[in-house]
Amino acid sequence: MNAAEMLERLVGFATVSRDSNLDLIAFVESYLDEHGVKHWRVESDDGKKANLLARIGPDVEGGVVLSGHTDVVPVDGQPWSTDPFTLVDKGDGRLYGRGTCDMKGFIACALAQLPEWKAHGLTKPIYLALSYDEEVGCIGAPRMIERLMADHPRPAAVIVGEPTMMQPVVAHKGATNLRTTVTGRASHSSQVDQGVSAIHVAARLVTKIEDVMSELRAEGRVDEAFNVAHSSLHVGKIAGGTAINIMARECTFEWEIRHLPSDRFEELFERVNAFAAELEAEMQRRAPETSIVTEALNVTVPALADDNNAEVLALCHELLGEQPSGAVAYATEAGQFQRVGLPTVICGPGSIRQAHQPDEYIEIEQLAAGTRFMQSLGRRLGQ
Repeated sequence: MNAAEMLERLVGFATVSRDSNLDLIAFVESYLDEHGVKHWRVESDDGKKANLLARIGPDVEGGVVLSGHTDVVPVDGQPWSTDPFTLVDKGDGRLYGRGTCDMKGFIACALAQLPEWKAHGLTKPIYLALSYDEEVGCIGAPRMIERLMADHPRPAAVIVGEPTMMQPVVAHKGATNLRTTVTGRASHSSQVDQGVSAIHVAARLVTKIEDVMSELRAEGRVDEAFNVAHSSLHVGKIAGGTAINIMARECTFEWEIRHLPSDRFEELFERVNAFAAELEAEMQRRAPETSIVTEALNVTVPALADDNNAEVLALCHELLGEQPSGAVAYATEAGQFQRVGLPTVICGPGSIRQAHQPDEYIEIEQLAAGTRFMQSLGRRLGQ
């Protein structure tokens, strides 16, 4: 089975993050069994999803981990011209389908190469680390990484196969998703002195969230390696109120902080939280039952720093040829691998510009480039 044929199978599993990925995991397990490859499930608490860890080659130190997430983002409301979960070749040099570039293309390249790796007789192992729920906060990978570090000889390097057009990426921002609920006091809108509008308070807090970015730029807290050179704070959803003539009792908004490797989430959050405390005190002087409560929706995804990666970067250059490395604004599981001391870079086929889009695609040449990379890796670890 070549990479395109494997990708067709993988795209056919509708592994949207809100749903189970177990059918895909079972398929990969069966494929691994066919080729005599050892593997281990690492399940979610409810058993509805699973990571999959596999080892090709000997049980020794110094291997390379190829990490990829199995989940994809929803297609709801997107104007797809084809079935998102059927791989389509339109004859234009692209393969269309949800997850083709983000990031089942990378997984397909690895799985398709497995028989050749086996034939090489690797002297160092290649690990496949397939995770769940990356798209909703890199939730699944930490327990898989814990299992890897506890039960297996220490790998030498990790390559996370997010779409980078097969160019090494050495840094990314960290990410935290948050939900803030403002509880005010309802009243008739003609009696504004009797109530506290949760919407008005939330609006002031949302403005402060944006203002923090301006503060960071003014302080010179920037890293020009990133196309957005500062830590970013963004409100993506907001809802509140019941009628135009009622002062809103509740308003909830969801927001995120994407912090540079040189920044700390806690410090940026505190800038917002301190202002929220001021607003809450102001509210409670008028209505003691009011409040502002913020909860984290995920454990902070750590940033990937350009650090302790010389050997894995040299490996990528050896396999791909010398080319500049870069940084990306999105978050991945790479920071989680780096946090446990594993040298980590990001490198995979396809363009992030296609990720999450209707009619998502991967260029056939990018799939071929990913295949060549996997072939070179097998030869390198078979020496």
